[in-house]
Amino acid sequence: MMTDIHAYLAEFDDIPGTRVFTAARARKGYWLNQFCMSLMKPQNRDRWKADETAYLTDWPMSVAQKAALLARDYDRLLELGGNIYFLAKVFSTDGLSFVQAVSTMTGMSVEDYKAMMIAGGRSPVGIRSRTEDR
Repeated sequence: MMTDIHAYLAEFDDIPGTRVFTAARARKGYWLNQFCMSLMKPQNRDRWKADETAYLTDWPMSVAQKAALLARDYDRLLELGGNIYFLAKVFSTDGLSFVQAVSTMTGMSVEDYKAMMIAGGRSPVGIRSRTEDR
């Protein structure tokens, strides 16, 4: 039996290195993700590449979201409601592969990131909870 949905959802924030894309995060990132999806159209990609700042003026995103986009700070974009599959439109427009972009979020080189993933991903051993430091 579920007791408190807010408490349940708050538990997701306790997982180190993970951002669960909840409804709240989706609402927060709605316009950011819509912007990303706009890059599916060639004419929008051209406008974005020609003048990123000018293209962003068309989108009602937060100042923080726009700054993170311009900096290509994918970790911050995830915090601000970005969905990795939508953000893929940004790094694809930049000519980056998924592996290249995601490796920047780990602090690892592309080669080290690939090797880690081929070996099965990050080890489940270690800190499993931010609040309990376990």
